[in-house]
Amino acid sequence: MSGSPIRAWAELLRLPALFTVPGDALSGAAAVGARPNSRTLLAIGSSLCLYEAGMALNDWADRAEDAAERPHRPLPSGRVHPAAAFTAACALTGAGLALAARAGRPALTVAVPLAATVWAYDLALKHTPCGPAAMATARALDLVLGAAATTGRTRAALPSAALLGTHTLAVTVVSRQETKGGSPLAPLAALTTTALLSRLLAHRPTGVPSDRLSGAGLGDADWMATTAAGRRSVMSGSLLAIAEPAADGRERPGPTHARRITPPRSADSAWSPGRALTTALAATYAATAGRPYFHATLNPSPPLTQRAVGGGIRATIPLQAALSARSGAGLTALLIAGLAPLGRRFGRKVSVT
Repeated sequence: MSGSPIRAWAELLRLPALFTVPGDALSGAAAVGARPNSRTLLAIGSSLCLYEAGMALNDWADRAEDAAERPHRPLPSGRVHPAAAFTAACALTGAGLALAARAGRPALTVAVPLAATVWAYDLALKHTPCGPAAMATARALDLVLGAAATTGRTRAALPSAALLGTHTLAVTVVSRQETKGGSPLAPLAALTTTALLSRLLAHRPTGVPSDRLSGAGLGDADWMATTAAGRRSVMSGSLLAIAEPAADGRERPGPTHARRITPPRSADSAWSPGRALTTALAATYAATAGRPYFHATLNPSPPLTQRAVGGGIRATIPLQAALSARSGAGLTALLIAGLAPLGRRFGRKVSVT
């Protein structure tokens, strides 16, 4: 089995890491207040293809370096021919762009720079100071792709994309020394970044009403309908109170609720199922990434650094789930979180790095 072509391609494409991809598009849809639809599925398919194109192209570009540092990889070991890996990268890129085009022009508008960033990173930027920023940009664009495909709108998804990109930046900085080890500064910086992101996840995002966060899994459309109905009810009560005169002909003052509306309690101070779910997922993210980062900080050897990179990659899933829960999409968050056990199970057979 270890020498089979299927195993070789699974290692080349790092199949367990695929479970970190669907959450990008799903959390992007949640960020713009939309439920996943058929265009979201097309965005997920596009993301998977472009991600795997990057994996194949990465090993093709690094085949000489891997021959010296990681000769067991599929290309230097001869289990996959370099031409086959490059052809796969081209075909997967074309498929990813085609799926994005099916999702609509806004999705294709995001997918084209995403594909360009992937190719630029693997072929030119990976070993430069711009490498981590390019990888972070690619991951952020992948989240925006889900928003663009689902609704055609992307602005509301930018804060979530920035948080996901920051996490990816930290992981990529650590990965640059995974084969040789090095300074503890990189894992220490990643550990600090993880703590800050976990703190940010626990706060209500700007522009998201606290009512929406108070209902775990309450969709954006449901929240808007509920809010609109409440406003109509208040307005109707106010008009009736003004229109109905008292028996003696004098104007009767309206009831208290018609004159003053008590604002809802802030989600930052009131407990709610949505807040609890976000906090739990943020804690899971912090534990998944923080522990291996801490160990690599104490001892930045190649094995512990590689383990830190793997932990950072796996932590992407609870981060995506926390972003979705933070946006009010509790069911989407639980769906994304359910991908983590599958990723761990397949990660025991094929490395994610």
